[in-house]
Amino acid sequence: MKAYLLLGVIACAITFLVTPLVRRISLALHVLTPVRGRDVHTVPTPRLGGIAMLSGLLGAFLIARQTPYFSQFYSDPQVWALIFGSLAIAVLGIIDDIYDLNWWTKLSGQVLIAAGIAWQGIQIVSFPIFGMTIPSTRMSILVTVLIIVVSTNAVNFVDGLDGLAAGITLIGAGAFFVYSYLLIRLTNAQSYASFAAMIGIVIVGVCLGFLTSNFHPAKIFMGDSGSMLLGLTTSCMFIVVTGQTDPASLGRSQFLPAAIPVLLPIAVMILPFLDMVMAVIRRLSRGQSPFKPDRQHLHHRLLKMGHSHRRAVLVMYLWAFFISLLAVSFLKLSPLGELLLACGGGVLCFLVTIAFLPGLRSDYFAASGPYPHHQRQKEDL
Repeated sequence: MKAYLLLGVIACAITFLVTPLVRRISLALHVLTPVRGRDVHTVPTPRLGGIAMLSGLLGAFLIARQTPYFSQFYSDPQVWALIFGSLAIAVLGIIDDIYDLNWWTKLSGQVLIAAGIAWQGIQIVSFPIFGMTIPSTRMSILVTVLIIVVSTNAVNFVDGLDGLAAGITLIGAGAFFVYSYLLIRLTNAQSYASFAAMIGIVIVGVCLGFLTSNFHPAKIFMGDSGSMLLGLTTSCMFIVVTGQTDPASLGRSQFLPAAIPVLLPIAVMILPFLDMVMAVIRRLSRGQSPFKPDRQHLHHRLLKMGHSHRRAVLVMYLWAFFISLLAVSFLKLSPLGELLLACGGGVLCFLVTIAFLPGLRSDYFAASGPYPHHQRQKEDL
């Protein structure tokens, strides 16, 4: 565990230190996100934060190569597929941040990069449910490309408020790191080193280091270079661990934990996936491009309900944390405990979502007595 934590700290430190430098470069080059009708920020903001995130990720991976604990992974082409794929998707995002590419150009680049990663060995080969396998290499590559492209765009779609995409990805990657580490211990492996867990802790460190400058009010945005990088690396983390667990090695009573590699990615990324699916359906029903921006994402709806910028982000953090905790708890909790956690946590999240709405507070205080005007105007956070 110490080796993982050290790697996460390294990724966090590099990202934290490089971010101010990238911000200055963005300002000097005038690579700024303008204030548009769909945006919630009020001043043009630098948007090349993905460069800092890429620096943290690559720096951590290169340092990990020099450590005996993680160096064993670097003889596998999967590591280099992830490194070069991360570099390629970040470069695509940087070009888009600067020149604002057409959606079909960006999508084509995502497909090519995902295909290269799949071709180099990061593939969905089998599912740890009923021994299912994908019948051919061609089909495996196709499914892998689909997963990577969907995940890449899901994170991009949810990147609409300061700190939202980085925070949700941090929570999801953290949950998957815990799952991967616990699963190794559960199977009594001789070594606790796991490539999937290594990816997870690096993503956690990168997101944490970047959030110091990205949480509201953000000094810098991650841009498409950062959101696509997070989506790609997170999907690769899921793919690496999926199919590596044999249900028989865990015993019949551990069948459900063996199925979590399929269920957990869906669970921890449910908010970005749900937001993306709703956006695509909404836009296609209007005869618009599925990539045409609008102001009807989940975070926009929370703002319309009356939440402040920070509260809307924290509410989505809470939901992401609860769903991730629920998924990972399958490794330890009994069915009854899981049911109680689901019911209790769901009720708590619902109450937090609605309890601090300005309209409800105004109605309450109007009925219960005077409420100072300056306090009524003050945000909770």
